[in-house]
Amino acid sequence: MSGDAGRTLDTRFPNLDPAVVQGYLDAPETMVAEIIDGELSLMPRPRPRHSRAATRLTAELRPFDNPRGDEPGGWILLIEPELELGPRPDILIPDLAGWRRERVPPGFLQADEITLAPDWVCEVLSPSTFRVDRKRKLPIYHREGVGHVWLVDPARQALEVFRRAPEGWLLVGDFDGADVVGAEPFEAVPLNLAMLWAE
Repeated sequence: MSGDAGRTLDTRFPNLDPAVVQGYLDAPETMVAEIIDGELSLMPRPRPRHSRAATRLTAELRPFDNPRGDEPGGWILLIEPELELGPRPDILIPDLAGWRRERVPPGFLQADEITLAPDWVCEVLSPSTFRVDRKRKLPIYHREGVGHVWLVDPARQALEVFRRAPEGWLLVGDFDGADVVGAEPFEAVPLNLAMLWAE
C-alpha cells in the first residue's frame, strides 16, 4: 500500500503520518502520549510531587469552576484534557486547562474531541517534560490563541505566569516559595503557593 493510501486510513487525522497516529493510539497507559509538530512524544506519567502540585492547584482554583456564594465562577477547568489544536492537528495534554464559560459551545463536555483552544493552560514542569513544555508546546499554545500559560515548577517551588502578546509570551508574574499572589487570569482569588508544595 502506498504512503498516500495509508494516510487515508484514519479520517480523523488525515494530515498526520499513519505510523505516528498508530504509535499515539497504541501508547501504553503508563505514558503520556502527545503529537507535537507531527512527531510522537511519549513521556512517563507524572511523579507524585508533580501530581500533588497539580491536584492542589485544582483545589485552589475551585472558586472559578464551582463557585459558592459570591465567588467569581465563569470558568470550566479540566485536568489533563486531550486537546486537538490546529489543522494537522497537534495533540497536547496539559496538566490543567480552562475555558471561559462564555466561549464554550453547548455540548462541549459531551464531545469526544476538544478542538476549542483553552483560554488558560497550566503545565507542571518535571525534569523529563521541562524542555518539551517550554520549547515545543508554548509556541503551539500561542499560535492557537491561548490567553495565559502558567508554568509550575515543584522542584524550584516557583510559578511563572505568561500572558499572550502579538509577538510572543509576556512574563507577567514570577513567584516562588510561600508567596500569596493574584495571578492572571485568576487574580480575583489569592493563590497561596505554599499549598502547592505542602506534603
